[in-house]
Amino acid sequence: MAVEYSNVKQGLSVAGGHSGIIISIFSTSSGNGKTITAINLAAFLAKEGYEVCLMDLDLQFGDVCDYLKLTPKYTLAEAQKDFESDPEEFNAKNYLTQYTHEDLSFSVMAPPKSIDDAYRIDVSAVEKIIEQLAGFDFIILDLQAVFSSLNLAMLDISAIINYVGIIDFLPSVKNFKVGYDTLIRFEYESNKIRLIENRSNSQKLIRGEDVERLIGERFSHKLPNDFQSVNKSVNAGVPLMFAAPNSPLTKSFEELADSYLQPQENSSTHIEAAEEQPNRSILSKFMGMLGW
Repeated sequence: MAVEYSNVKQGLSVAGGHSGIIISIFSTSSGNGKTITAINLAAFLAKEGYEVCLMDLDLQFGDVCDYLKLTPKYTLAEAQKDFESDPEEFNAKNYLTQYTHEDLSFSVMAPPKSIDDAYRIDVSAVEKIIEQLAGFDFIILDLQAVFSSLNLAMLDISAIINYVGIIDFLPSVKNFKVGYDTLIRFEYESNKIRLIENRSNSQKLIRGEDVERLIGERFSHKLPNDFQSVNKSVNAGVPLMFAAPNSPLTKSFEELADSYLQPQENSSTHIEAAEEQPNRSILSKFMGMLGW
């Protein structure tokens, strides 16, 4: 199936004009739902008939294969080693592990099995490997929660950066803002960055609207809280569409995937600083204390 999506610029271009749309899943803190987002985004895109490759680039502690109960024969480490040994004969697709459940199927590039191998991963080699995966319609990158040289290179070639956060207490707000400000400082266009609030309806003292005012941008998508369905999904080794098909979280991931397939109006998500309200939230008061 050919990808026809007018709002996402092509992430890679190769001979013959075929290209894969690269979507990164990034966060500044662990435990924000990055991997769950990557897996379910890949699953729903594959369900629509697209060829999808999910790369686990959380090199030291990647969980994609564990969540999907995959036992890969090869990892990114073996792929890089063989590429460096014989780049002319190298074929990146030979190092992928296929995930299949019922009529759903997508490819996975597993992370290195050891931390020693993770330290040996070379940025330029990863870029060359991804170039060979451009035959896929979508390439989903599950990135480590750090501004590393590899992550920056992957963000550079991504058409979309899904920046995921759980906004439940002040340190997480601080990290989310610092991460967003850093992305902007590195001159990534704001319309390339999609802010995603995970566990958006969980009980908390901090309102998403205040975080939006602090950052100056609206959340592009909000994922509801559903620990039970996520646990069921991980324990079964299947995406949410199989583990909890009627969950609001499952429906939300489906809507997220659909947002990359349907043309959207070019409406700005930028918001101006709001006037102070009489009944300010805890975050509003904290922002005032810091002069934000």
